[in-house]
Amino acid sequence: MYVIDVGPQYEGERVRKGEFQVEYGGPDVGQKAELVLVKEMDEVEHDKITITGMDIKDLPEGSTVPLFIKVDVAGELLERDLEAVLERRIHQYINYIEGIFHMGQRNEIWIRIHKNSFNKGLDSLEHIGRILIDLYTAELPVIEKMSVEFITDPAKVEELLTVALTVYKERDDKVKGLRDEDVEEFYGCVLCQSFAPTHVCVITAERVALCGAINWFDGRAAVKVDPEGAQFAIPKGNLIDPEYYSYDTVNQIVAERSMGEVTRFNLHSALSYPHTSCGCFEAIVFYIPEADGFGIVNRDFVGSTVIDEPFSTLAGMASGGKQNEGYLGVGVQYLMSPKFLISDGGYNRVAWMPSVLKEMVKENIPEDLFDKIATEKDVQNVDELAAFMQNAGRL
Repeated sequence: MYVIDVGPQYEGERVRKGEFQVEYGGPDVGQKAELVLVKEMDEVEHDKITITGMDIKDLPEGSTVPLFIKVDVAGELLERDLEAVLERRIHQYINYIEGIFHMGQRNEIWIRIHKNSFNKGLDSLEHIGRILIDLYTAELPVIEKMSVEFITDPAKVEELLTVALTVYKERDDKVKGLRDEDVEEFYGCVLCQSFAPTHVCVITAERVALCGAINWFDGRAAVKVDPEGAQFAIPKGNLIDPEYYSYDTVNQIVAERSMGEVTRFNLHSALSYPHTSCGCFEAIVFYIPEADGFGIVNRDFVGSTVIDEPFSTLAGMASGGKQNEGYLGVGVQYLMSPKFLISDGGYNRVAWMPSVLKEMVKENIPEDLFDKIATEKDVQNVDELAAFMQNAGRL
């Protein structure tokens, strides 16, 4: 028996600042993540829920703390390719809980628990673990055994974060070398339509889901195990625009799934019929008229971008399932794709990005352009950016 209500009617519920009893992760906390691992049957103790560190009831009202959610699953039909898909279900199922807001994925999670739900009895992470196990095993019978651990001890979270980052990289590396032209179908995801009802995510061999959590192989695995789930196959159809990578069948399915709100996706453009975004994107591409180029900012970046707007403000421009030309939510892995904004000029049009992000994708930026892309260490505003671009011979 749950102490609060649970159901899809609570998806999309927001918990504002001042309303939460406890906040886990979010932009002010560096140590946070969630990880699902497929294990052998004898490695998982079914129904086991563990809390390592301080529980909800142990924390003062208004606390903001680290959190690592570790889920182990086992089943005769489970494959490791399903890990990322099952991991993304954490977002869906936690949002089923009355008075809980969950945003993000991987090591970018943000969870808030409303004071009202706390006062109703949601005073332990054990309640959330119980709900997760019940929902996973009820909706995905391939899961025969499951355990959940919540870690709030900062040192332990930091230790497990290193493990998680290694797993994420292994998943991302798997899709390298696969091209859109090599496959017959793409995959769609509507998991976030509770937050953005007209948003449809199209996952191609060279375009990871904008949350960064699901690549082409993950989509394929998800469709196999749950054909009626949030992920589904999209036959490519005919390439009707080779310059902008627009496919007729993709457009047809996007129109159907967006209730007619969106009728065309140019899959690798931020300026012409761009892919829509929900709000779980890892980074935002935004057009800078003064530089006739793009800025890119990732969720971890603190402070204002070169256009004097922080990530949160730009997120409002890019999200909501609307096509807003010049604003595009993306997964960081997409910045490493050969087709990254290829219809708009790719890295030839990138003018600014945070130094940490630039270093992260260094191998994917043409060598002759690397020093010609400004960061927060080079410029502070668009006037300085224009001067930087002129000195670099790019304006």
